[in-house]
Amino acid sequence: MNERASDVSPGRRRALLLGSAGLALSAPTVLRPRDAAAQSAAQGATQAPAPAQAPGFYRFRLGAFTVTMVHDGVFRRPVEGLVRNAPLAEVQEVLRASFLPTDQFIIPITVTFVDTGRNLVVFDTGTGGQLAPTAGQLAANMRAAGLDPARVGLVVVSHFHGDHISGLTTRENEVVFPNAEIVVPETEWRWWTDPGNESRSPQGQRGNFANAARRFGPYRDRVRQVADGAEVAPGIRAVAAYGHTPGHTCYLVADGNDQMMFVADTTNRPELLARRPDFHVAFDFDAEMAERSRRRLYDRVAADRMRVTGYHFPFPATGYMAKEGDGYRFVLADWSSGLA
Repeated sequence: MNERASDVSPGRRRALLLGSAGLALSAPTVLRPRDAAAQSAAQGATQAPAPAQAPGFYRFRLGAFTVTMVHDGVFRRPVEGLVRNAPLAEVQEVLRASFLPTDQFIIPITVTFVDTGRNLVVFDTGTGGQLAPTAGQLAANMRAAGLDPARVGLVVVSHFHGDHISGLTTRENEVVFPNAEIVVPETEWRWWTDPGNESRSPQGQRGNFANAARRFGPYRDRVRQVADGAEVAPGIRAVAAYGHTPGHTCYLVADGNDQMMFVADTTNRPELLARRPDFHVAFDFDAEMAERSRRRLYDRVAADRMRVTGYHFPFPATGYMAKEGDGYRFVLADWSSGLA
């Protein structure tokens, strides 16, 4: 019903005026395009920068051992040419099924530390910040996790690819782990320290000869070679998984009834290469041997329901492998806020 102003009492007029003022204050302001752009720019100028990601480390227990997973960053490479025995569209479909990009392959790098109570052991050493601008976070994340390189008593190497051993030394080739003994697979050592093998190695891997000499040189008096099945240290045993490189080796870590396998590069990302263990990737020295090793090792850890840590698995890079059809499914371990 409409009311004329002359028919409205003074109190009623005040209420109407206050009500309309309240509506005006609560209604959204409509800006012209130029006004909106100016306001957005002003807000952007005063907006705080996006916060950095939290430090990349995660801990869990293995018996009385403490395992710390420490992130070093990622690599990126084109998906095209990654798998040599399957069409690109087939590879992309497997990636798509895991919600991964289909144009570039993102490769995480995570280093496994095991504190046995007697020794602090590290399995492979990251990139040392020398191979890609998106990697090289290991040192900062170690500090955040309270892991001092001087406390490391044993560096256990799976194979001699650059992203696994470059972190042994700085850019100036100074040692990173000053008090550590370095354990290497003897088969791997024999191959990459014999110059006569260079012409028999894939073209893309021939740089491993010079890189191995450079990285291990400063530790020359502290390198120990171990055979397949050898005890590296109490609770740690070498497990051959040849093919990715001539002497690629995984390591079984056990305390009491609790067991874990550091699977190194048995697969790169499990979403692709555990699901399709038949894929032969450009990184493998002998792809057919690598496939056999992959199946043998993953059959074992799946049957034993054994925990795994993987060098290129999605962070925090620890979980389990379940047999699924002709392949395997990586099951991320349940996250815990405590040491469990």
